[in-house]
Formats: sequence, structure tokens, C-alpha cells
Amino acid sequence: MEKAVALLVSLCRFDKNSVILRLIINAGMKETEILQALAAKHGINELNPMQRSVLEASSAGKDMVIYSATGSGKTIAFAVPLLKALRLQPERLQAVVIAPSRELVLQIYNVLQPIVKGLKVTCCYGGHKVEEERLSLLVTPAIVVATPGRLLDHVNRGHIDIRNVRWLVLDEFDKALELGFEDEMSRLMRCMPNLSRRVLTSATMLDEIPVYVKLDNHLTLNFLNSEDSISPQIKVWSVASTERDKLDTLRHLLLSLPDGKSIVFVNYRDAVERVHSFLCKNRISSGMYHGGMEQIEREKAVALFRNGSIMVMVSTDLASRGLDISEVNHIIHYHLPVSAESFIHRNGRTARIGSTGDAYVLLGPDEECPDYVAIDDAMELPYEPERRDLESAVASLYFDAGRKDKISRGDIAGFMIANSGLDSSQVGKIELSDHYAIVAVPREKINVLLPKLKQAKLKGRKVRISIAEQR
Repeated sequence: MEKAVALLVSLCRFDKNSVILRLIINAGMKETEILQALAAKHGINELNPMQRSVLEASSAGKDMVIYSATGSGKTIAFAVPLLKALRLQPERLQAVVIAPSRELVLQIYNVLQPIVKGLKVTCCYGGHKVEEERLSLLVTPAIVVATPGRLLDHVNRGHIDIRNVRWLVLDEFDKALELGFEDEMSRLMRCMPNLSRRVLTSATMLDEIPVYVKLDNHLTLNFLNSEDSISPQIKVWSVASTERDKLDTLRHLLLSLPDGKSIVFVNYRDAVERVHSFLCKNRISSGMYHGGMEQIEREKAVALFRNGSIMVMVSTDLASRGLDISEVNHIIHYHLPVSAESFIHRNGRTARIGSTGDAYVLLGPDEECPDYVAIDDAMELPYEPERRDLESAVASLYFDAGRKDKISRGDIAGFMIANSGLDSSQVGKIELSDHYAIVAVPREKINVLLPKLKQAKLKGRKVRISIAEQR
């Protein structure tokens, strides 16, 4: 169907008065189609109250500022009205979504790309090869999702023309200002003089909105809980440490917690590596995540944590926003958060969209909680917790081939079932990137699987396969 529409558009391209062309241009995605795609591709069967309110408000045709907590589903909230507004006009850039981090860009792209029918979505971000992005932009996408700096770089190089963009989304706008992207965003706004809709999202209230955004007559939709800074679904515990170096207290806590995923937040990159090394030496399998790591290593760490191969992630505040990770059960503040916003966003990694979670604040002998850290209860750790290895029942395989090599998730699933001896229920989550894939499998079988798979061919060629682990 999409090919037929594209052919009709091409035939009518030079006849601006064509009735067929005008009908096609006005044939965007219907709301029912979008909701069906969300159900089929993302398992979202209905919009939550915040998302439904945004959709209803968008019918007024005004710019919007959406305030809603981390994890409440802001991406879906702006995606549905955006997709309704798209027109089936190949080779025309219609919308730009700007996000402050590569992780958030990828999250938004992975939401939009599977549900957009007949139109192209492209993502651009630092750490991605510029040449690959340039080639992708040769065929003009309908939507570009990008970090501010990388998008401005493509505009300056002439790789993309954003002058006629109609829709602009500035996602996590508060974080973009915090990270110092104001100059890049201001310059980009000047390159988009024909905007008809602007949508800003933020997880914290903004003192003021910069003049360059040009929000003269907009709707403010505030879904933040003004009475409580922390979701009522989260219980916050204090955990006393007798040592200034809280490593052993952290070990005790992790061994004492119920099974589930934990994120340990620290304030410095070198602390991430120190805590991660300590946990691994104490047979607590963990991953690490911070801005000084190579992009592929960060992506791999998130994939392993997301599919359950590692159950503990040690990170700076970089992981407090933009990562699409569900079912995080425990948030541990190894270092005290530096601000109320940091505390809110860290805790926002758990209790997402109606679930519950716990946050633990580790306090050394000379530390006191700042006013913005509200403690619900104190947790007494056992003198010596049960000795056990915190190792998941899941492990992961790394395939040295991905989307750019014409490999799909279906190809990998079929390859695994045909050559590994596993049935479909034993092949876990498949994370597909441009140049690699990560596949979850039972840990107890991984050493048996590897020799079998190395001898087999994927789509007629040998692919390097190894155990995916973070060093």
C-alpha cells in the first residue's frame, strides 16, 4: 500500500493542483492506526490519562509545554499527535525531535520508527558515524530525531534542510538547558522559520522559557505532583554505614535485597569504575555506565541490564534520564544526589507507569540528608547477609552483524532456533543495532551453544559470535 501511495505521489509531483495529490497529502495516519501500531509493536493497549489528555489538548492546534514525571510516558504522549499530523509526502522533512542525550534519541527513535507507516525516520547523535548519517539523510526522512549538536552539524554541512519543518519537539528541555545546549538550540530555531507547532516536555518546572523558543500563545499541561516531589509508589529508606567508604555497606545491602534489578548511583566517573570493580571482586555481577565510556560499551551495558544478563548497574546521573529500562526494582544512592532534581530523576528509574519500587540512601557517619531527600523509614542491615552469588539465570550472545548488514530480529531468531537446540521460548530479548546484535539465552546453556552457532551461517555467511560481557 505504501509503495502504491509513493508511486502516485511521484506521478503527481509536478502537478500541484492535482486532486489525487491533495488527497494523498491529507491522508496522514489515523488515530486508530497509531493505537493499533502501539499495541502491535510496543504492547501498549491503551493510553494512560496523561497521554490521553495531551492528545485531546493537541486538537486545539496550539503549542504545548508538557510537565510530567520521568517514566510517565512522555514519548508516547507527543508521538501520537505528531504522527496524526504527518502527511504521506515522501522526501519532505516534516518534523524534528531534539533530545539532550544520545540515549534519549535512540529511545525516541525506537518508539517512532516501528509505528510510522510509509515514511522514514532517521536518528542522528554524537558517537554515531557522521558518514553513515549523511548517507541516511540522502533520502530525506519525514522525521529526524537528534541531539542538538549533531543536528546543527548536519545543517551546517548542508546534509539536511530544516527550513520547512512544521513540527518541533524539544524533549527533556530542562535537561538540555542544564547540559548547556542553549546556544545550539537557539541557532537551530533560527533555521526553522516556518514552524507551526512546538512541543516542549520537561520532568521539572521551568523558571522561564527562553525567548528564542517563541512560545507566544501556548497550552501548559502540568501533570507533576505539586505536593510530593517523589512518586507515592516509591518508598525511600535510609541505610547507615559505619564506614566513610560505603562499599561494604553497599555489598550488604545488595545481598539483603529481594531479587530484582538495581541501579547504584554515584556522583563521579571514577567512582563508577571503583564500585563496579569492588562488586565484581565480591561475586556480584554488575555493569557500569558513564559518559566517559565508548558509545558501543554504553549501549552494550544497557542491553545486558535490560535483558537481565546483569542485575546491578553502577552509573552516574547520566542513567537517570533517557534510558528505556523497565522493571527496575531498587534505586541505591551510594552518593547523595547533588540536587532535588537529581533525586527525583534517579528515583524515576523505578516505579515507572504505575509499578512500585524502593530507593535506598546510604549515609556515612558524617553525612546528613539534605532537605530535598525525604526518608520514609530506616533499614537495619543484618550483621552478615547470606553468602550468595548475584548472578542472573540469563546470559547474552554478541553477534558481529546488525541492521546495516541486512540482518533482522527474525533472521536471528530463526538462526538460533535452527542451530542452537533451543526452542522459541528459550531465545530471549534480541537487541538489534546498526552493526551488532545482543541475544539473551539461558546462562546454563551458553557454553554448549557457542560452538554450535560458530559453525553455522546466518543468511548464508559466517558471523562472529561471542559471549557478551562488560569488561
